Amino acid sequence: MSVGRKDCCSLLASLCAGLVVAAAGICQGADSFAGLVRISAEPETCVLSGPRSEQRLLVTGHFENGEVRDLTGAATYTVTDGNSVRIDRNLVLPAADGTARVSVSCGGQSAFVSVTTRDATAVQPISFKVETLGALTKAGCNMGACHGSPSGKGGFRLSLRGYDPPLDVLTLRTEFGGRRTNVADPDDSLILRKPLMQTFHGGGQRLWDGDAAHKVLRTWIAEGLKLDPPAAPDLVRIEVFPKKRVFRDAGERQQLIVNGYFSDGSVRDVTSLTMFSTSAEPIAKVDEAGLVTRAGRGEAAILARFLDKMDTASVTFLETVPGFAWNDSPEFNFIDQKVNAKLRQLQILPSDLCSDEEFLRRAYLDVAGRLPSLGETKEFAADPSEDKRAKLIDELLETPDYAQFWTLKWADLLRATTAKLNPLGVRKFHNWIYEGVVQDRPMDEFARALLTARGSAFEHPETNYWRSSREPTDAVETTAQLFLGVRIQCAKCHNHPFERWTQDNYYGIGAAFAQIARKPGALPTDEVVFPANKGEMTQPRTGATMKVHLLLTGDVDVPSGSDRREVFADWLVAPANPFFSRSLVNRVWGHLYGRGIVEPVDDFRDSNPPTNPQLLDELAKQFAEHGYSRKWLIRTIMNSHTYQRAACNNEFNKNDELYFSHVTPRMLSAEPLLDAICDVTGVPETFAGVPAGTRTTHLVEPPGDHHFLKAFGQPAREMTCQCERGADTNLAQALQMINGPVVHNKLRDPKGRIHQLFAAGKSDDEIVTELYQAAVSRKPTQQELDTARSHVASSPDRKAGLEDIGWAVLNTKEFLFQH
Repeated sequence: MSVGRKDCCSLLASLCAGLVVAAAGICQGADSFAGLVRISAEPETCVLSGPRSEQRLLVTGHFENGEVRDLTGAATYTVTDGNSVRIDRNLVLPAADGTARVSVSCGGQSAFVSVTTRDATAVQPISFKVETLGALTKAGCNMGACHGSPSGKGGFRLSLRGYDPPLDVLTLRTEFGGRRTNVADPDDSLILRKPLMQTFHGGGQRLWDGDAAHKVLRTWIAEGLKLDPPAAPDLVRIEVFPKKRVFRDAGERQQLIVNGYFSDGSVRDVTSLTMFSTSAEPIAKVDEAGLVTRAGRGEAAILARFLDKMDTASVTFLETVPGFAWNDSPEFNFIDQKVNAKLRQLQILPSDLCSDEEFLRRAYLDVAGRLPSLGETKEFAADPSEDKRAKLIDELLETPDYAQFWTLKWADLLRATTAKLNPLGVRKFHNWIYEGVVQDRPMDEFARALLTARGSAFEHPETNYWRSSREPTDAVETTAQLFLGVRIQCAKCHNHPFERWTQDNYYGIGAAFAQIARKPGALPTDEVVFPANKGEMTQPRTGATMKVHLLLTGDVDVPSGSDRREVFADWLVAPANPFFSRSLVNRVWGHLYGRGIVEPVDDFRDSNPPTNPQLLDELAKQFAEHGYSRKWLIRTIMNSHTYQRAACNNEFNKNDELYFSHVTPRMLSAEPLLDAICDVTGVPETFAGVPAGTRTTHLVEPPGDHHFLKAFGQPAREMTCQCERGADTNLAQALQMINGPVVHNKLRDPKGRIHQLFAAGKSDDEIVTELYQAAVSRKPTQQELDTARSHVASSPDRKAGLEDIGWAVLNTKEFLFQH
C-alpha cells in the first residue's frame, strides 16, 4: 500500500490525533477521564460560507483537580439537529444551507456547537491571494532558501512568502509556455509534478497527493488560474485557539486551530494552510497540522503563520519532580516574587546566596567594569553590617567608573566612532552620554533628546545621532532596535517573515525621519542638523507616499511645518507604548544577569517570547513609575535575591538556563578583561593619544588595531545590534591568554606586581595570596597555596616560578568568567 504521506510515523500520529471515540481507548486510557467534570468545545458558534468551507472543533476536558486536557482526538462528534452539515472526525463541513447543532461527547460529558451554513451549493473558485499563495507558503515553495530568494531557483522565482502577488501572477500564469501550470491537464503541471517528486526537484518533496496544499493548487489550475475579483475580501488577521494552555503531568498534547478574519466580516478556518513553529523544541514540538506535543518541562510559544499574518499560542508543560520541595527562597523585592513564582510552578529550586567575595567581584564588574582593589576587598570583608551589599551598590552607582563603564555601553550602541562622526564629534558625543549617566538623566528624556536633536553637532552633541544615521532607512533600523527592541530590518525588502511587521510599517516609520536636513557648521568638520519641510518616504514596491506610522497605533497625519520626529518621540516614550520600557529594562537585565528576559536583548517578537512575562511587565511598569531612572533600575535588580544567587546549582536547577534560578557564568567582555589583567599584574595598558594609565573602559572609542580587544569581541561600532559585541569563546582568545604578548609582557614587567612584591622581600605565600585576592577577590585555598609553594620550590628561578603562578591564576575560569 502506498502511504501517500511523509512517512508511516507521521501517518500514525495523525490518525491517533484524529480518531473518534470508537478508538479512543488507543489514545486515551480508560482512566484518562477519571475526575472529568465537564468538557467545552470551541468555537461555540461558527458560520460556514461556501461549499469548501470548514471548521475544526477543539474539545477541552476540565478536571476536578483544576487540570485541563485536550480531548479533541477522543471525543465523539454527532449532528443532533438539522442536516446542513456533515462531520469528518473533528471537522465540520457544509451539506446544505441552514442551521445545525453538533453534539460533542467524551467521558460522559457533553458540549454543543451551533453551526450556520450559507451558499453550500454555490460556485466557490479558489482564491488566488488567499488559498493559492497560502498553499505555496505552506509547501515552502516561496521560502528565502527556495524560489522565494531574490533570484529564485532553477529559473522559477516567487515573491518571498507571497508578499508580492502581482509577481506571482506573472510567474505562475504566463512564464514557461504553459508547462509550469497546465490548465488542460492539471496533473501534468510542473508546479505539481516537481514538489510531488514525480520528476526531479532540487528542493525535495514539498507536496503529498491529496494534502491541503496539493488540492488547492491542483484545483486552482483546473479552474483556469482565476484571479480574485476586485471586491474579494482581504485577510485582516488570524487567531490561533487556544491562546494559552498550562498542562500538568497528564497533559501531553494540544491541537491548535487557526481562524482567519476577513474584511467582509467573514471567518474561515485556515488551519490546513497555516505554518506552525515552536520557540522551544526541547519543550514543545508542533507538527504541520498544528498538533503540539510535550517534549520536556517548561514554556514554549507556538507561532502560527498564514500569508503575512501571524499569531501565537502559549503552551506550558509542567510535571511533578520527584523529591522537589520548595525551599522558601528569600524574596528581597518584587523581582524575587515574580521569579520565584515561575520557579515554583516549574518545580525548579533556586540556588542559595553567593558568598560575599563572589558578590563583591560580581558587583564591581557589573557596575563599574573593573575588579575591586585589595583595599576595597579587605574593607568589604571587614564590614560586619547586614546591609553592606546594598550600601556597596549605592556607592558604586556614584563612582566615575560606573559612569564611564555605562557610557561605554551606550557609545557602542550609538556608534560613536570617528568613521561615522569625526574625532571632535566623538569626544563631544561621548561627554554628552557621560553627563547623562552621571546625572541619571531619565531614559525617556535621553531618547527624546537623541530623536529630536537639532543644531550644531559640536554645540548640541546629541545631534551626532543623526550624523551616524544619515539615511531614513538606517534611522528606522537603529531606532527600532535601540529603543523598541525590534529587529525590523527584514521588512525593508518584504514583509517580515517571522514577525507582524510589514514593508508598509517599515517605510511608514521611515516617513518620520525623511525630512531631516544637514548643512555645514561654522567650524570645520561641524555639521548642523535641522528639520526641513520637504522630503517624503516612498514604498518601493507600491510606489505609495507613506504617512508617518506608529507601531500598533497606525498612520498619523503630521501638519506641514511640524517636526515629524516630535510626533514619533511623543509616541515612543508614552506610558502606553508597550515597547520602550520593556526593551530598556531587558537590556539592563541582560547586562547584569548575562541573558535577557527576552534573549537576544534587542530581538522582541512573538516567536521569541520573554521567559517570565510577568517579571518583564512589572519591571517596565515600575521603571516608568520611577521616572525612567537607570540607577533605580540597576539598584533594584542588584538588590534582589535573584541577582545575588550563587553560580553553583543544585539537583533541581542544574539544567535551567532560562528562568534565573542561579547565575550563569559568562566570559568577561573585552575591556573589563584587559583592565583586570592590568590590575592583577599592576601594569597598565598604553594607548596612543590618551594619558598613561587610562583604563580601557574609559576610552572614548575603540582603538583600531588592538589584537587582544578584537579577539575578545570588542565591537567596531558599525552596528546598533548588541550582537556586534562577540560573546563566543574561540581559539584566538585561548592563544592570547596562554602565550599572547599582553599577558606575557605584563607578568614579566619589572614594574609589575610580582616583581615589586619580590623586591620588597615578600614571601611566596604572601605573593600568591595577593595574586588571588587581586584576581578573584578571595584568598587561595590551602590546596592552591600548597600547589603554588611546590611549583615555586621546584623552579630553578623563584621569580619565574611566581610568574608561572600569576599566569596560571589569570588563565583560570574563575578569573576569566563573571560569576
